[in-house]
Amino acid sequence: MKLAVLAVGHRQPGWVNEGCAEYLKRMPRELAASVTEIKPEPRGSKTREQLLNAEKSRIRDALPGGCRIVVLDEKGDDLTTLKLARRLESWMQDGRDIALLIGGADGLDEEFKRQADDSLRLSSLTLPHGMARLLLCEQLYRAVSVLKNHPYHREG
Repeated sequence: MKLAVLAVGHRQPGWVNEGCAEYLKRMPRELAASVTEIKPEPRGSKTREQLLNAEKSRIRDALPGGCRIVVLDEKGDDLTTLKLARRLESWMQDGRDIALLIGGADGLDEEFKRQADDSLRLSSLTLPHGMARLLLCEQLYRAVSVLKNHPYHREG
């Protein structure tokens, strides 16, 4: 099974890429993870709907076939680390690959939000896109460490 983080955005600072790479390489073989950058639509004089529609098409092209789609959204489920670990465990039991979608500056197309299998909220704070990527990668690794009883996560 694979985890794919699909993130709309431009090149990120080195510390974001290095941090994501560090957590991704720690993931177990049976849950290999990757980050794929999706090119944002140039803004110009396009409407928000036109921008989101163009990005939706690029995201669809990058989605693994038959995968579970999880959108990151400010109105998504607000989980603790332990609840994320349990959610990840249930996703793993389903057996499908998982695609976690991070929208661009204008978010994600409403169709993705409606059709998603799950919706997660990383924080009540507004996060820069690079920080959201890094935080998601770290939390995925942390959730796996909880499931494997690895001492990385210490509760209490």
